Amino acid sequence: MNTLGGFDPESGRNTHEAGRPTLIPVPSLLRSLLSDHLDPGYAAAANAGRPRGKGAERIWQLLAAVVVVAVFTLAWSQAQTTAPGVRESQQVLAGNVRSAEAEAEQLADRRDRLAAEVDAARRSRLDGDAVGRRLLADLDQADAAAAAVPVIGPGLTVTVTDPGASPDLTDVSEQRVDGSRQVILDRDLQLVVNSLWVSGAEAISVGGVRIGPNVTIRQAGGGILVDNQPIASPYVILAVGPPHAMQDVFDRSAGLRRLRLLETSYGVGVSVAGGDGLAVPAASVRDMIFARQSGPN
Repeated sequence: MNTLGGFDPESGRNTHEAGRPTLIPVPSLLRSLLSDHLDPGYAAAANAGRPRGKGAERIWQLLAAVVVVAVFTLAWSQAQTTAPGVRESQQVLAGNVRSAEAEAEQLADRRDRLAAEVDAARRSRLDGDAVGRRLLADLDQADAAAAAVPVIGPGLTVTVTDPGASPDLTDVSEQRVDGSRQVILDRDLQLVVNSLWVSGAEAISVGGVRIGPNVTIRQAGGGILVDNQPIASPYVILAVGPPHAMQDVFDRSAGLRRLRLLETSYGVGVSVAGGDGLAVPAASVRDMIFARQSGPN
């Protein structure tokens, strides 16, 4: 006798007692779900299938292994073929960078010479009368405020060295040592510069670049730029001003506290020394552009 859903088809009928209602057997859906796990159509399809031999499976596995090996071999061959070209391109790019830097230095030197000639001609024309001398005094004061003239005098030298960085690196591409971490960030140098201003500095340079109006210290990838010029460790900060008074204030400043914390935590090299004859170069002078209203008021 067949059962459906775990029930006997005759279980709901009563054929022995007259007058009793005849019940239509209804299979239990819950019992059917628990007992019949596979639809009959799937079972028939599974029974009709033919098992695949082990030989065919091994052939497919061998073909897959051959394809994988061929792909890796082709990739390795291409890498070996393109490696010399990549190295040559890197050398060409490095050479172009060095040439551009040398040209920029030559142009900067020419700019400085022309600026000196213009200043000399201006002084020779204005130094002849009282009005001209007053104008020269005003111009000198404006140039000093704009950091447009070099400054030489006593002051403080703050040297900050990243851990693991060599102090004698000359190539820009070798500024970092493999495995070393960059600890000094732009905000650290910004805090030191601000602390030196508060300490009474009259002129400051960072990495040989004068700090003046519109000059920024910012991070760019793994390097630090001062006025868009890259600088490398050790970072030398020159501050011209009264050295003893400056050091008394700077020793209690937030900038030096930050450096001492980095020195203790990460091994950053920090040194502060007073000296005479510190030379701070002039900053780059940019033309001021003023907005003008166009059209009727």
